[in-house]
Amino acid sequence: MRTSEFQIMVYGTNIGNAKVVCQTPGVLLKSVVKAESPNYLFLYLDLSHAIPGKIDLLFKQGKEKKTVSYELKARTAAPESRKGFTTADVLYLLMPDRFSNANSENDNQKMKYCTVNVNRSDPGSRHGGDLAGIKQHLDYIADLGVTAIWLNPVLENDMPGGAYHGYAITDFYRIDPRLGTNEDYKNLICEAHQRGLKVVMDMIFNHCGSEHIWRKDSPFKDWFNSPDKLIQTNHAKNVRYDPYASDYDKKNLYDGWFVESMPDLNQRNQHLAKYLIQNSLWWIEYAEIDGIRQDTYPYTDTSMMSEWCKDVMIEYPNFNIVGEIWLENTVGGAIWQAHSHLNKGVDSELKTVMDFALMNASFDAFNQETNGENGLSRLYDILGLDFLYQDVNNLLVFFENHDTERFLRERPQDLSVFKQAYAFLFTTRGIPQLYYGAEILMNGEKKGNDGNVRLDFPGGWKNDSVNAFTPEGRSVIQNEAFNYMRKLLNWRKNNEVIAKGSLLHFKPQNGVYVYLRSYNGKKVLAILNGVSTKNIISWDKYAEILIGASSGKDVMTGKTVSFEKELTLAPRETLILEF
Repeated sequence: MRTSEFQIMVYGTNIGNAKVVCQTPGVLLKSVVKAESPNYLFLYLDLSHAIPGKIDLLFKQGKEKKTVSYELKARTAAPESRKGFTTADVLYLLMPDRFSNANSENDNQKMKYCTVNVNRSDPGSRHGGDLAGIKQHLDYIADLGVTAIWLNPVLENDMPGGAYHGYAITDFYRIDPRLGTNEDYKNLICEAHQRGLKVVMDMIFNHCGSEHIWRKDSPFKDWFNSPDKLIQTNHAKNVRYDPYASDYDKKNLYDGWFVESMPDLNQRNQHLAKYLIQNSLWWIEYAEIDGIRQDTYPYTDTSMMSEWCKDVMIEYPNFNIVGEIWLENTVGGAIWQAHSHLNKGVDSELKTVMDFALMNASFDAFNQETNGENGLSRLYDILGLDFLYQDVNNLLVFFENHDTERFLRERPQDLSVFKQAYAFLFTTRGIPQLYYGAEILMNGEKKGNDGNVRLDFPGGWKNDSVNAFTPEGRSVIQNEAFNYMRKLLNWRKNNEVIAKGSLLHFKPQNGVYVYLRSYNGKKVLAILNGVSTKNIISWDKYAEILIGASSGKDVMTGKTVSFEKELTLAPRETLILEF
């Protein structure tokens, strides 16, 4: 690997008093760091001349001696071959506990601290979904037309309440046994790759679970921020760019905790920083993940996270990392992107950011009935601020995720708005992300409980009354939605006009939004009638993009649309024309 320094964290009763000798030729023990807790040692090795095999470490404590071996494995692929997700991809986000349960034997796996059992009637409890369930439905996911899967965290969450969501990690190197094993995770990714699906791993550096051994026996006093008492974060994520922000507010954002069950890690501790960076590299090498989504990005130490991004991208130049930058304005998101011209501080080195500004506007944009400045004009206005981004291609665009209200608050009776919205999502700039079940019209609002927007996928459990993984288990309107999205996604796949093309758009008039994607002489024209009345458009105003073209073909219906005369649009009609 490009980095030759390697850290091993050793834990054991009074291990801090031991002398350590490396007995393996080619491996240099550079330093042994004692922690403030007597039960830790941090070993720093130089692997410049190492070869695959076992590293033998001799621990001596008084008259006692013990040799411990650590296996250094051969790399399975060149680092350049690790291809991250790009604008050619569409990510399918799913929560493992809520997608499908194919192995009921691990439902109530005995844990050290978690004593709750699976209870599907409780939206805040574990429901039993697992990696085997995801594996069982990889063909369904691939057939839909998405090209990557983003799984909410799969690492061990041994917490009293169950922590079904996965964001309270108690072991950064172990898959939660209620989901499967490390090998199960690795095999799932292998199976996904065989179907042309990439896998994105959800990571959390900001905090861990309160039952992590670190919380019970911290290596150093500064391993956690505010270690002696809970200080609630103020969530003031704008302090990153606010010229008037106080030091008090900055410290409260970075050092405050989300909740008492998720103690806030201090990435300024150099040994913790090294541990977290190595953990990312290990999962890339071991499981062959194709990307990382980093949780709660603005809450972490900016300098350390910059170094992490840099280390990962230097090692894997074609990889991709997306950070959860939950700021609902374009400036707030743009300033966090790597090499941002707006950023006057530490370069984040973060390749991709999440476009929360677009998400925040999407529901009203598609559901407001207006010919005025709202409705689809909101999308036009937000995209008009794209000059603020350093790289508009590396934006994750989405309507919903596991932390938000569902885009569909309730099941629609008519799909015209649904079709229009997803036609936009899959043809605009950036990297689209789809939340599981959107294709079958899963809907809902939080109403005080996140579990209400993290419902079980119907048919993922053996005794489910309906199985929406099959056409027979879906209603007529669900099949209409699924088939529309499937056709659109499979058309988008390998489509360079959408993945690489430029974007030109026209200010919406009478509720009609028109924009063009073009690449190497090929063009795709999207026409969205955002109101529930008929509209007539004249092609004269679009003459600059229609030079030499007399007609276009709608990719969804196959009908030919002439550019020679006026076009009458049905209420809420959407056209995607190739020419």
